[in-house]
Amino acid sequence: MVPPLNGARVVLVNWRDRGHPLAGGAEEYAARMADAMTAAGATVTFLTARGKGQDAGDGTTVRRGGRWTVYLWALLWLFRNRRRVDVVVDCQNGIPFFSPLVVSRRTKVVLVMHHVHDKQFDVHFPPWLARIGRWLEGPAARWVYRRAMTVAVSESTVRAMRERLAWRGPISVVHNGMDQPAKAESERSVHPSIVCLGRLVTHKRVDRLIDIVGEMLPDWPTLRLHVIGTGPEEAELRSLAARFGDAVVVHGFVDDETKAALLRNSWLNVTLSDGEGWGLAVIEAAAHGLPTVCRRVDGLCDSVRHGETGWLVGPDDDVKGALHDTLKLLSRPEEAEIVAKACRDWAARFDWVSSGHRFVAVVTDLLYSSEPGRANGPTPQEDLCDAR
Repeated sequence: MVPPLNGARVVLVNWRDRGHPLAGGAEEYAARMADAMTAAGATVTFLTARGKGQDAGDGTTVRRGGRWTVYLWALLWLFRNRRRVDVVVDCQNGIPFFSPLVVSRRTKVVLVMHHVHDKQFDVHFPPWLARIGRWLEGPAARWVYRRAMTVAVSESTVRAMRERLAWRGPISVVHNGMDQPAKAESERSVHPSIVCLGRLVTHKRVDRLIDIVGEMLPDWPTLRLHVIGTGPEEAELRSLAARFGDAVVVHGFVDDETKAALLRNSWLNVTLSDGEGWGLAVIEAAAHGLPTVCRRVDGLCDSVRHGETGWLVGPDDDVKGALHDTLKLLSRPEEAEIVAKACRDWAARFDWVSSGHRFVAVVTDLLYSSEPGRANGPTPQEDLCDAR
C-alpha cells in the first residue's frame, strides 16, 4: 500500500523546535505531527528559530534567527525554496508566519492554531504593541490565510476563532495526544499535595497559585505545592516560593521518571492559566489519576470534564475556597479513587498515533481533494465548554 503522503515535500514552520530551551506543548505537537507525516511518506523539513546552544540544523531541521527574527528568516527561506515545497504547515503562536505571501500559488498551506491570544498580548506587551499583535492575529491573518486549511487543537479554539477573530475558512480539530504512562496507579502522599505542571510564563499565573497555597497553610499546615517546569519566570517564582519554606518547591526541569513520581504522589493538579490551546499537562496528569482545578478558559474547559476529571472555576470565583473544597473531597479515599478512575479513563482516549493519523488525513485531503473540508471525522469529545 502506497503511503498517503508518498513523495510530498512538507515544510513545518514553528517558533521553536522540541530541543529549544523554551519548548513547550506547542513544540511537542509540531514534532509529533512531523513524525506522523514522515511515517505517511512525506519528506518533512522543520523550519524554526535557533535557541541558545542549538546548531543551525542538519538539513531536515533548519534553525534561523531568534524570538522575533525567525519570522523574517523563515519567510526568506520559504521564498528561496518556494518551487520545492508542496505543503507548508504554518504553526501560529500568537502571530503566524504569513507563509502564503511568499510560497508558490500551487503550494498548499495548513495553519495550526493552538489558541487565540488577543487579551494575552496585553499581558506581555505595551498597549501600542498589543494592538499591532491583535491586528496581525485577527484581520491580517484572516485575509492572508483565507484560502488555507486551519487545524485547531480544541473545540474552544474553533469557537474563539469564529467569534473573536471572525474566522470564516474551514477548520478541522486535531487534539493533542499523549504517551500513556507505564505505571499509572497513584501512590498518594499521606499529606495533601498539589502539583502545577507546565511552562513558567506570565500568563500561567503560577505566582498567584503560590500565594494562594501560602494563604491556605494555616488551615492546611501539611499542604505541599510542587511546581514542575521551566521558563522565563522560574527565578522569580523560586524567590516567591522561598517565603513558604518547604511548603512550596519549584523543581524546574525534571526528567520523565521524576515527573511521573511527583504526579503519582500528588492529590491534585492546579493551573490558573489565562488560556491554553488544549491542556496537554492536564491530560498528562489525568493519565496518572490526577484531577485538575483550573479556570474556565479556552482549551482547559475542553481538557477538563467538570465534576468528573476536575473542576472549572470562573475568573471571579474564589479559587482558594475551591481548592479547600476539592482537597476535602479528595481526603476521602473512596471519593478520590472514583475521580482517579475517571481521570485515567478520560486520558486513555488521547494518543499521538490517532492524532497523527487525523492530521495526515487533513493534509492528504488538502493535497488531493478539489474541495478540502473536515477530513478527520468526529472528534473524541462532543461537549463544548459552555455546554457543561
